[in-house]
Amino acid sequence: MTRTAIYSGTFDPITRGHEDVIARAAGLFDTLIVGVAVAHHKKTLFDLQARIALTQTALKSLGNVRVLPFDGLIVDFCAQHQASAIVRGLRNLSDFDYEAQMVAMNRKLRPQVETVLLLPDAGVQCISSTLVREISKLGGDVSSMVSAHVAAALEAAHRPKVQA
Repeated sequence: MTRTAIYSGTFDPITRGHEDVIARAAGLFDTLIVGVAVAHHKKTLFDLQARIALTQTALKSLGNVRVLPFDGLIVDFCAQHQASAIVRGLRNLSDFDYEAQMVAMNRKLRPQVETVLLLPDAGVQCISSTLVREISKLGGDVSSMVSAHVAAALEAAHRPKVQA
């Protein structure tokens, strides 16, 4: 029996912290599907297709990882892909409080799907997409927080637009 798990997020953009959790999860499951959320409720810097492309490029060395868009409930996405687990990353206690509520609700909605909580490596634990976007927008160096292609995309996104 193949063990499939889902790791979801907005990935606006994917960071070294995400990559660390994904690599750890890829070692635990036969297939890991990275679900890039449509994120109707958020104003994202990158559109869905760009977030998928950036994520695919960042994870291309992981042979058992697929990157797919998703919309709706994560438990429905799990059912659609016959996933037996949801993987979530925890950076701190605030994340734990939120994730504990989500674990309980997802268990209520789909009891057969387990949630696995993983801590990223200490060196990338403080990284969040929100902080990366803000640092990049203000001209800071994010090269240690994201892959080179993501840093380039952030720089391009924050480059002043030339008026015609």
